[in-house]
Amino acid sequence: MLRTSIPSPPPEWAQFHLGPLTIHTYALCILAGIVAALLMTQRRLSRHGAEQGTALDIVIWAVPLGIGGARFYHVLTHGSDYFFPGANLWNVFAIWDGGNALYGSLLGGAVGAFIGCRTTGIRFWSFADALAPAMLVAQSLGRFGNYFNHELFGLPTTLPWGLEILPTDPMFPDNTAAGTLFHPLFLYEIIWNLIGVGVILLLERRFWLRWGRVFGLYLVWYGLGRSWLESIRIDPTSNVLFGIPANVWASFVAVALGIVLFVLQKRHHPEPETSIFRDGRTPAPAVNEDANADADADADADADADDRSVNDAGSTANQSDVHRPTMAPPGT
Repeated sequence: MLRTSIPSPPPEWAQFHLGPLTIHTYALCILAGIVAALLMTQRRLSRHGAEQGTALDIVIWAVPLGIGGARFYHVLTHGSDYFFPGANLWNVFAIWDGGNALYGSLLGGAVGAFIGCRTTGIRFWSFADALAPAMLVAQSLGRFGNYFNHELFGLPTTLPWGLEILPTDPMFPDNTAAGTLFHPLFLYEIIWNLIGVGVILLLERRFWLRWGRVFGLYLVWYGLGRSWLESIRIDPTSNVLFGIPANVWASFVAVALGIVLFVLQKRHHPEPETSIFRDGRTPAPAVNEDANADADADADADADADDRSVNDAGSTANQSDVHRPTMAPPGT
């Protein structure tokens, strides 16, 4: 029987050189996700009256803090990878080697988004709702970076879509036979996230969800999927509490927060969301230059007509004076 599997890309595909620069494929996948999320979020905000560039003004704050939070969270939950006798502490900052935790990026990115929303006048939860499905798209694209880095795989499997990992790869588990296939968790998450985009958009339109409830659905959906994936993930250096990996605990927290957010926002805001702008920050209505030009032309035409009427009346009066018969003085 012919054995099928998903081959891992050659290690040299993980990076390439452009002059003196080293370009990491992992970074390109993350950038592709950021761009896709930016475009999708802007489109969703524009439907509710936001100006072009609003999403970018917020993302400029959210992305750097999100990347910093992602790295900090990963290092915190994988301390043994970075802090040991003789360790190179600069590796703590080597984000291009992988190791950027999504939950950390949510925490850091939320702080940046809050700052960005304050400066642009957009309500924080309105932005979060617009971002929610775009986040799943961004995460799907970013997971391809894990594929190129030969990471984020699960327990051994004999399924036809098992992932090949070279025995010489640093991520290959100890005491495992060469040729063993593994669950491609990166692929599972890509599929789960893309299904989530459709589900969230469908529920949003069906029930007219606003006031942060769309983002609550995102937390529940992503947390449920991630908790299962992390439970079969091979990640021996992750911190463990009561035998449960740190990312599984974080997934449980995400699900709980999503439910609480959905319930509380529904209770506090049963009314429809009529504006995504903070009080006093609604932009002035756009001026229609064509309409103004037409109005000016109509006003000029009316003025010309009035002038012509006045001139005609004066001309008629003059003609009456010329043709009026001369009356002889009495007694003449």
